Order: sequence, then C-alpha cells, then structure tokens
Amino acid sequence: MARNICVVVTARPSYSRIKSALRAIDDHPDLNLQLVVGASALLHRYGDTIDYIERDGFDITARVYMVVEGENPIASAKSTGLGLVELATIMDNLKPDVVITIADRYETLATAVAASYMNLPVAHVQGGEVTGSIDEKVRHAVTKLSNLHFVATQKAAERVQRMGEDPESVFVTGCPSIDLAASIMKNTELDFDPFVKYGGVGSTFDISDGYLVVMQHPVTTEYKEARRQVTETLHAVHESGLPTFWFWPNVDAGSDGTSKGIRIFREQNHTANIHFFRNMSPIDFLRLIYNSRTVVGNSSVGIRECSFLGVPVVNIGSRQTGRERGSNVVDVESDRTSILAAIRQQVGHGHFPQENIYGDGKAGERIAELLATVPLSFEKRLAY
Repeated sequence: MARNICVVVTARPSYSRIKSALRAIDDHPDLNLQLVVGASALLHRYGDTIDYIERDGFDITARVYMVVEGENPIASAKSTGLGLVELATIMDNLKPDVVITIADRYETLATAVAASYMNLPVAHVQGGEVTGSIDEKVRHAVTKLSNLHFVATQKAAERVQRMGEDPESVFVTGCPSIDLAASIMKNTELDFDPFVKYGGVGSTFDISDGYLVVMQHPVTTEYKEARRQVTETLHAVHESGLPTFWFWPNVDAGSDGTSKGIRIFREQNHTANIHFFRNMSPIDFLRLIYNSRTVVGNSSVGIRECSFLGVPVVNIGSRQTGRERGSNVVDVESDRTSILAAIRQQVGHGHFPQENIYGDGKAGERIAELLATVPLSFEKRLAY
C-alpha cells in the first residue's frame, strides 16, 4: 500500500526548498502526496505562491489560513498557535503516514508540534544548520520533534546526531533547492523579460550590461532595526547606479519595518535604477539570479543556491551567521559604505567556481526513495 506523505508548504522560500521533492513524491509509485498549503503562501501581498504551485501541476489537498496581522513577535507567536490548531484538524482528516516540515519558520514548528502530539512520524528537511536568531532555535526544536532528518550537509548531520538523534534516522540528501539550481544549468539564458512577465513596481531600464538582485528580510531578533537596516542597503544600491531587481521581504517579525523603509525611500528618492517585485516562479528566479552580476541582502539563497551557481554575493548582517558558505560570499555589516564597497568588489570579480556545499541536484529523488523504504515509527530511539 502506498504511504501517504503530507507536505506542509507555508511560504515563498518553503516551496522552492521542497519543489523537487514534491515532484519526486508525486511520481513515486509507492507514495501518495498530500499537499497542504498555508500561511503567507496563500496571500497576495507575499507573492501568490499558491498560484505557482498550481501552475506547476500540483493538486492542493488542503489550505490553512494562519497568519495573524502585525508582522511583529506577538503576531508570529499567535500565528504559530493558530497554525497548530488548524493543522491538527487537517492532519486528523488526512491521516498521513509521514508529515514533512521544512526548514525553520514558525509554521514549521507548528507543523512539527501538531504531528508529534498526534503520534505521526515527522520528517524534517534542512535541520542541523546554524544561523543564530529565533530561526536556529526553531530549527533545533523541530529536530527534537522529528523522526527522520533529511539534512543538506555532512556538518548538519553531525550536529543533529550530537543533539542525541539516532544516526540511523539522519540522511545527508542535499537540499532540494539545489535540484532547481542544477536544472537551470542546462539552459542558463534569461529567456523572459522580467518587466513584461512579472510587472512589479518602479522604473524599467536596460539590463543588457548586467544588474543586481536584492533580497533583504528582517532579522527577527533585531526586528526594531529592520527599517534602518534596509535603508542602509537602499542607499548603497541607489548610489551604485546599477540596475536592480529588488524582492519584497518574507512575513517575519520586522517585515513591516522593512516594507515601510522601502516605501519611504521610494517617496524621498528618485529610484530610477530599482524595480520591485513580490515574487517569481522558482525557475525564472534562479535564471534571474544566475545572470545577475551580484546578489545583495541576507537571504539564504545567497548562501545556498548562489554557491552552486557561482554567483557573487554580498551578505549583510547577522541573519546567516554560522551557516556554511562558499568563496562567492562577502560578509558585511549593515552600513551603506561597507555594502557599496562590497558590491563594487563583487561586481568586479564576476562569477566564482561552482561549489556543491548544499547538494548535487538529486536531493528530491533521495528524499522520495527514503520516504518509500525507511521503516516508520513515531517512537524515537535516541543516541545518548
């Protein structure tokens, strides 16, 4: 009998991090995909991720609305509680054999808690990584709630085992987001017009001589600094004069400050070199990144996919502190002078050699095969 695999996708980055595994699960003869989509993945202001999921041909089994307005620590805590309530009902209806939760967001924690209390085996993707802030606390908490661990690197596997998890439950699969990056290497050409296909807000400009891509999210433990931090980046990018595609932040504590900082800067400055987008399909986004001169901000995309693609990165601030990174990354503080200098340095360098830190492009296949064959039990055998 096929195993029912419930995957909970709750945000723009969650989908790109699990898409190849969704496809492999859906195609596997011994697995039945139960896809639950919720939180910001359902909301227009965060990029209509659910539309991209449906366009990719996936059937949505259930939807869960769980985002409390506020974009601050209180709203994040309440959203976690609401997600726990709603997801428990969905899991009771679906009765999956395994629940997959992704990475380190508050929705990830709600998913893992609900499944654990219902005695459902939990499989965690991207555990064992170090970044600081609340994300790391959530990631490690989810590790202790999980029964199967699909980690991206050997160092991550070692951390999970040092936390007391059974080595036989820890598998170095690589990161599914690298599968998507590998797929575009067959055709890296930017074969679409970003302005025409995705609209967005701001001036249009010539990108034939290259461009920057910016993704900057609030740091949840520094959420009161979000507006100041994004303003520093805006000044640096504006002063660079380089054509820039800027993506809206995730729904996290402090994202209201980031958004406000962007809006005020646009009102007070002539941002002719910056165009703003909410979202793109994962493949189009990766092609856009590959053809950029530098990626700027604090997204894990700069650490993960860009190391595989060899794209220069200016990583700002503390959001990715401790995460394994390639030679393509320059780390700077949230200071406009330092950011601008790093942008010029990276633009002048050009592409870096490819590094397979986070995988080789086959993570989705490995995850699906493990889900079909590994013995399942909600009881955990600890390695103390």
